[in-house]
Amino acid sequence: MIKQLSWKVGGQQGEGIESTGEIFCIALNRLGYYLYGYRHFSSRIKGGHTNNKIRVSTTQIRSISDDLDILVAFDQETIDVNYHELHERGIIIADAKFKPERPEDTKAVMYVVPFTEIATELGTSLMKNMVAVGASCAVLGLDINVFNEVVREIFGRKGEQIVEKNMAAIQAGHDYLLQMLGDQSGAMELEKADGQKRLFMIGNDAIALGALAAGCRFMAAYPITPASEIMEYLIKKLPPLGGTVIQTEDEIAAATMAIGANYGGVRAMTASAGPGLSLKMESIGLSGITETPLVIVDTQRGGPSTGLPTKQEQSDLMQMIYGTHGEIPKIVIAPSTVEEAFYDTAEAFNLAEEFQCPVIVLSDLQLSLGKQTVQPLDYSKVEIRRGKLQSGELAETVDYFKRYEVTEDGISPRVIPGMKHGIHHVTGVEHDETGKPSESAGNRKVQMEKRMRKIKGLAFKTPVYKDAKHANADLLIVGFNSTRGVIEEAMGRLEADGLKVNHAHVRLIHPFPAAEILPLVQSAKSVMVIEHNATGQLANILKMNVGHVDKIKSLLKYDGNPFLPHEIHTQCKELFSYGHI
Repeated sequence: MIKQLSWKVGGQQGEGIESTGEIFCIALNRLGYYLYGYRHFSSRIKGGHTNNKIRVSTTQIRSISDDLDILVAFDQETIDVNYHELHERGIIIADAKFKPERPEDTKAVMYVVPFTEIATELGTSLMKNMVAVGASCAVLGLDINVFNEVVREIFGRKGEQIVEKNMAAIQAGHDYLLQMLGDQSGAMELEKADGQKRLFMIGNDAIALGALAAGCRFMAAYPITPASEIMEYLIKKLPPLGGTVIQTEDEIAAATMAIGANYGGVRAMTASAGPGLSLKMESIGLSGITETPLVIVDTQRGGPSTGLPTKQEQSDLMQMIYGTHGEIPKIVIAPSTVEEAFYDTAEAFNLAEEFQCPVIVLSDLQLSLGKQTVQPLDYSKVEIRRGKLQSGELAETVDYFKRYEVTEDGISPRVIPGMKHGIHHVTGVEHDETGKPSESAGNRKVQMEKRMRKIKGLAFKTPVYKDAKHANADLLIVGFNSTRGVIEEAMGRLEADGLKVNHAHVRLIHPFPAAEILPLVQSAKSVMVIEHNATGQLANILKMNVGHVDKIKSLLKYDGNPFLPHEIHTQCKELFSYGHI
């Protein structure tokens, strides 16, 4: 028996590759296994190679594995592109339809199963993915009955006959390969899981759910990979709660609509990826100068321009901090797990209203679209804090309401339109305390200083996730967003090599938590910053805020693929071996 398994299914987009992985995962999740999935797909609707790599374990995992146990192939390209990941005991399960060829330079065993033929005989070739699931069950020694409930949930609305046919396809695939395997059946049988019920979701769903829990009732957005699932989730969930989603004509309209809704007192958000955020920048500046709350989600992807829209990258960091023209207070937070994506998004709405400024929730494609096991969410942890939003009756004054009143903490009282005695002017030009446009040098200085001192009072609960066992470490590894899991796995290997390793994962990007991370940098002999970009953006931000430039080094990856544990392990070990530590 094995404690962990890596399984991949691949083929052409539109062949049911995603649903194959989905059904496989849901069943295993319900048995109590931990899962982590990463999908490689092309930026087109149909055609082009796609694969879904799933890691299954009896313990918590947050990264894809270095190698591969089982490769399920619907075409030869899947074998040619992915076989190098298979270890010497690996297995290829291939559809007979394309007359698969096993590469000469692999020790993996290949079993040819007529997925398409079996499915066609049962009623439709579309069920070939169910045949593949059944064949996988034979290798894993899984009881196919675990798929009964899942198949019924997915296909039940199409009628009992469709449910039965799909279960028959799973059974047929299982029986066919079982006969081929002989005494090798269950060759990769997994140890039993604990049977506990856990969620299985992508980061985008967690972000959307966090927005709902925070009381968000309006979203304006334009579809874009890899952010679209946030909008799609809220389109289903907001209307029953009295909320609305508007698919706008462009990203500029999305941002300004969200600003307008927030001005009216409704918690509102928008979400996009790097190109869309570029279009939103002027509107983000409008949120800053009018001191209107705004929550924006940026799901990073490969750039620049259209770039690699379906691939992993973390190159929007500088844009999120410095992208707007002029200077405004801004908060940028970066969750590193699906659980954090839920809680951090909910907290973003509180911060936006408390500090009356734009708050950016920064994600990346691997976190946003990677599907993983999630512990049950605790809704009691979600607070609703609305800051200085005025309620009740305002005091009568002879002048306009001082919406931009100069205060010690930089945060002014806020009202919603229609409140008696709350009338004030709102404009994107510089203004005085009542909102009236003003170009006075003295007023400009006072208002700028007022706005900029707001976020000095920010207290984010966990600005830096720390795993720091050593008072004096050989190496401190720093990262942000989805690299947390792969760093944690590499750390275990480095510790086994005899290195003392600490880990800091930055969750509050701006304002940068220098006081939290500086002691870890000071106490380490060397610092390695892991990130998906070509210029070392997080490393440069770290250098600007904590110094120690000579000891900070970068491990960068920007080919569109996520880091693998062995890459971090190898590079950090080399740093040690060559005497840099």
